Amino acid sequence: MHTRRNGILAFLLAIALPCFAQQQPPATPAKPKPKRTPSAGELVFQQNCSRCHNAPQGFSPRISGTIVRHMRVRASLSKKDEEALLRFFNP
Repeated sequence: MHTRRNGILAFLLAIALPCFAQQQPPATPAKPKPKRTPSAGELVFQQNCSRCHNAPQGFSPRISGTIVRHMRVRASLSKKDEEALLRFFNP
């Protein structure tokens, strides 16, 4: 009688253990990425230049300066905006 009871107990234990072993810990919520604050030059570019142009990448400071001075006149940008754009193009 004890042998049969022990056999049943061992059988139930053998079935129950894998069920408990497969439980996963509760998921932790993903941490949100901190928002990046755009620079003043990036804001000027988004508000004035991005309608027609993609952000230039890989221009030398000399070429960037020529482009910004030329477009400053066409877009009626202030001197402050021009300087911010130059810092954005050449960090």
